[in-house]
Amino acid sequence: MAIIGGEFMIDLARETALKILYKIEKEGAYSNIALDEEIRNNRKKLSEKDIGLISEIVYGTITWKLTLDEIIKKYSKIRLKKISLWILNILRIGIYQIIFLDKIPKSAAVNESVNLAKRYGHNASSNFVNAILRKVEKSDYEDFFEIENDIERISKTTSMPEWIIEELLKEKTLEEVNEICINSNKRPKVCIRVNRLKTNKEELKKALENRKINSNYGIIDDFLILEKAKNLENLEEFKNGKFTIQDEAAGLIPLILNPQENEIILDACSSPGGKTTYMAEMMENKGKIEAWDIHEHRTKLVEKTAERLGITIVETNVKDATIYDEKYKNKFDKILLDVPCLGIGVLKRKPDIKWQRKKEDIQEISKIQKDILQNCSKYLKKGGELVYSTCSILKEENEKIIEDFLAKNNNFEIVKIDKLEQNFFKRFLKHSCYIQVYQNEKTDGFFICKIRKKS
Repeated sequence: MAIIGGEFMIDLARETALKILYKIEKEGAYSNIALDEEIRNNRKKLSEKDIGLISEIVYGTITWKLTLDEIIKKYSKIRLKKISLWILNILRIGIYQIIFLDKIPKSAAVNESVNLAKRYGHNASSNFVNAILRKVEKSDYEDFFEIENDIERISKTTSMPEWIIEELLKEKTLEEVNEICINSNKRPKVCIRVNRLKTNKEELKKALENRKINSNYGIIDDFLILEKAKNLENLEEFKNGKFTIQDEAAGLIPLILNPQENEIILDACSSPGGKTTYMAEMMENKGKIEAWDIHEHRTKLVEKTAERLGITIVETNVKDATIYDEKYKNKFDKILLDVPCLGIGVLKRKPDIKWQRKKEDIQEISKIQKDILQNCSKYLKKGGELVYSTCSILKEENEKIIEDFLAKNNNFEIVKIDKLEQNFFKRFLKHSCYIQVYQNEKTDGFFICKIRKKS
């Protein structure tokens, strides 16, 4: 707690969360980076409980921003655009705590928000915040919204932009889209991938239990799902390269490609290196993986990850995969293209995406995806296999990209995914040709398709 002007007290955790949210919206900062930076700057003043509350408020407020703003609009006579960004975020924080955080007394959420308004506004601001939060405190959730149609209902109650709902409705029912939107707001499970080069699942599970971190076996063999895990990167097991933090959906992609020892592999969009290093582990660190990315600081992330895991077969290169390079023609046995995408499948991890993306972005990103697939396919040896994947769930970024490519390249064919041992994922296998998973209780949303260059 910090004393302001000797008159009232400001809760440091809530004030820190407010500063992070302001920075994200005002400066366009990424939530994870802004969060890490602000916590680092105040580390000596913050307890573990404070840090937990800050993370909860920041990610929760970003996730539910549309819904929170709808509630503010209902009770405010001032238009949102006219409200100071500091006061607007104080209102969002207060409403989020009142509605979504059962363990925080509603009176505390109101009082702390009013104190923040006194600090970042003036008397009229604090009275304004107090009046709105008191009304929210006394209302039921279903009373907050004025709804005219189903799309608006889903949008306002699940905090999802209407354009995303409209895109999903092109191929899913109203009930299915509603479920996808609900699942997009659920907190993701913490998954780790065991580094088979240094340990095994049973040994790592026991080591974590000794640190009072319980885990369960994942859907995929090399994965563990952790319970109430924090600060994993500070653990000796992480520093020594015994595991990597990675969602199982991401881990399935290298498994579908199935790299073998001594093969020459291209990972054309490799950063931060989770899939790259998993392939290297599957290859027993024998062979070669070329890992490309368009920015040098991102290839450095791949190098850092590989070094920590004890992997030596990864060679990074700063390279734009949308630009064809003749010298790589017919060079690789297998290619992984986890292409840039809108990221609609990972909203539970990156809720900022909902507010950064627009419908117009689909055309721009799909052009990049087509160029990467078209150019990199020429780098594949005859008989070689390529996996195209995204962490998106929109058809324009997935099936349509593959359909367009195959129509223009008759020397390629789809490879049936018929060796999928993970029963959970089998239900998402479409026509044995590709996997399309929509975010659910266990994983993120993603798409995987495997193609082969004919001999």
